[in-house]
Amino acid sequence: MNIYVGNLSYRVRENDLQGVMAEYGEVQSCKIIKDRETNKSKGFAFVEMDDAGGEKAIAELNGADLDGRTMVVKEARPKA
Repeated sequence: MNIYVGNLSYRVRENDLQGVMAEYGEVQSCKIIKDRETNKSKGFAFVEMDDAGGEKAIAELNGADLDGRTMVVKEARPKA
C-alpha cells in the first residue's frame, strides 16, 4: 500500500518517519520529497507498507501530532 503523509515539519527526517510508521507494520520504503534546487523537504512523503499495517497507520495517524505539526495520512492516489 502506498501512503501519502503530508503537513510534515521540515525537520522530520526519513528515519524519524519510518520509525513512526514501523509501529503499525513492515515499512518497505519511506521517501520524503525534497526540492530539486535546495534539497530541502517539501513537507510531505510517501511510505510503502503492507496493506493491513497501512490501513491501521492511516486510521491512527491521520490528525496525529509529529514534531509540532498535525499530519495528514491517507492512501496515495496514482499519478494522473
